[in-house]
Amino acid sequence: MWLVFVQIFPYAVTYTIPLLITALGGLFSERSGIVNIGLEGLMVIGMFTSALVIYTLEPVYPGTAVWFGLMAAVIAGSLFSLLHAFACITLNANQVISGIAINMIAGALTTYLARNITGSGNILIVHSLSRKTIPVLSQIPLVGRLFFTQTYATTWVVLAILALSSFVLYKTVFGLRLRACGEHPHAADSAGINVYLIRYIGVMLSGALAGLGGAIVIVTYSGEFSGTASGLGFLALAALIFGQWKPAGILAATFFFGIASTVANVSQVIPALAVIPGIILKTSPYILTLFALVLSSKFSQVPKALGEPYDKGKR
Repeated sequence: MWLVFVQIFPYAVTYTIPLLITALGGLFSERSGIVNIGLEGLMVIGMFTSALVIYTLEPVYPGTAVWFGLMAAVIAGSLFSLLHAFACITLNANQVISGIAINMIAGALTTYLARNITGSGNILIVHSLSRKTIPVLSQIPLVGRLFFTQTYATTWVVLAILALSSFVLYKTVFGLRLRACGEHPHAADSAGINVYLIRYIGVMLSGALAGLGGAIVIVTYSGEFSGTASGLGFLALAALIFGQWKPAGILAATFFFGIASTVANVSQVIPALAVIPGIILKTSPYILTLFALVLSSKFSQVPKALGEPYDKGKR
């Protein structure tokens, strides 16, 4: 069993990282009080933008095109999320319906643009990120093999964002105001906090990080935009709920789902898992997601004002 874990661990980390950064994006939005089930669509926007930028620049800048693609995905995700923010915050639209609209618009728009650009609807990139081994740290017994051997640079970028997010949420004035807007927006407003502005920032951060999550999928294990995020945005949303809207909980939940996704996708190359029927392994991430949500429902620590439109003139 230990040998199997060591074998699947690098793959599990690869699947976990885009889930983690996307769930962190959802955390900023929902901590501010705005439900964001549009994470799937925002990931698609990030995937499309990164693939397009890399596809355009890699003939000229093969070494750095990937990083330009990642930055472009962050910008595109944050700008596209303004649609959700405007509908939910300014117009007080139903936040669930707005999120569904974001998912539908993102998939249709990017597929249409990709077909007009490449003629096929897919955008293939040649130069992806390569795995690196950290020289000294990789020699640490056990830990070195698991964490510092054949890892992507984006893994460390996302873990740094995780640490920074935890610090911002619990150790800064902005984090306090963000959480206040998601718990008691009228009390926050009476204390002089601009609830509308904080919620806009929360949704834009959500879009930026979800866009980055989609781009990471492209530059690590996918390598091709095909018009869909394959449900990763919904898995990230489930991890956000299962993790109780806390950074540490989200890390544990996304790693759990990352392992389940790994078992489903690489089982055929691992002898110990190849004997299990494929249909069981392919459906296991979603079955486990349902079980996890059922088990965590009794201990939910959902922000009190999540999903409630804020109207400054009403209480």
